[in-house]
Amino acid sequence: MIETPGREQLTDLLAEQWEAIALLVTDLDEKAWRRTSPLPGWTLFDVVAHVIGTESWLLGETPPPHDPLRPKTDVRTLPHVRNEVAVLNEIWVDRLRPLSGKRLLALFDETTERRRAALAAMDDDAWQAPTVSPVGQVPYGRFMRVRLFDCWMHELDLADGIGRSVPEGGARAEAAFAELTIGLGRAVVKGAKAPDGSLITLDLTGPVTRQVHLSVAGGRGSVLDEVSDEPTTVIRVDSGLFARLRGGRTTADRHPGEVVVEGDTALGERLVRNLAFTI
Repeated sequence: MIETPGREQLTDLLAEQWEAIALLVTDLDEKAWRRTSPLPGWTLFDVVAHVIGTESWLLGETPPPHDPLRPKTDVRTLPHVRNEVAVLNEIWVDRLRPLSGKRLLALFDETTERRRAALAAMDDDAWQAPTVSPVGQVPYGRFMRVRLFDCWMHELDLADGIGRSVPEGGARAEAAFAELTIGLGRAVVKGAKAPDGSLITLDLTGPVTRQVHLSVAGGRGSVLDEVSDEPTTVIRVDSGLFARLRGGRTTADRHPGEVVVEGDTALGERLVRNLAFTI
């Protein structure tokens, strides 16, 4: 069972995550800001702009007006925009693109500091209040765990785009992995087409070490805390690569030899190829 951080701890982890992102991009020049990121259609600048947009929205703000000197972009026609959440994300990114990288970083610092203060001022009732989120209507605190996951993944996006290594373990990663593993039952059934009776163990090595057990019964996949039976399939993979596969940032075919499948290899390989879930 993965322990969910409480309000104060999660607020601290979010503040640490924002600081990590700022530190990672603080020395980028204007050309480097516009490098491509692992996310389709987005540069490193756009990744940071996206975080600003979401945190600004959570502060009750709307995107800045469109610059009349720039041609308008119909964001709904972009190939990487596939739903209404992505539309809102893209509007924020598009409206912030005229800024310089230096000004964007200053805005990031200003916005995340206001968010940190807003979170610190919340009481338990507000933390538990139902709110709309990318995972449906959930308690506000649950949404903030999604925010930590999202920002943690974007730190990896920025690091990969810049070509730097960052620490990928620790408390922030542990909380992010709760989001990475929570929906694996769907991937096992819908993506891997695992039959009833399947028992799969994901053996994660590297910075975040754990075993995740998945079972299929009645056409439904479940994540189990522990198992007593021998698994049908064992998949061994570094946790950093698993995060990128799960986040849709790469594919197993780009990493030959880095994923080891034992037992029912056909089932394991189908799962590895159908891990991506982020929008």
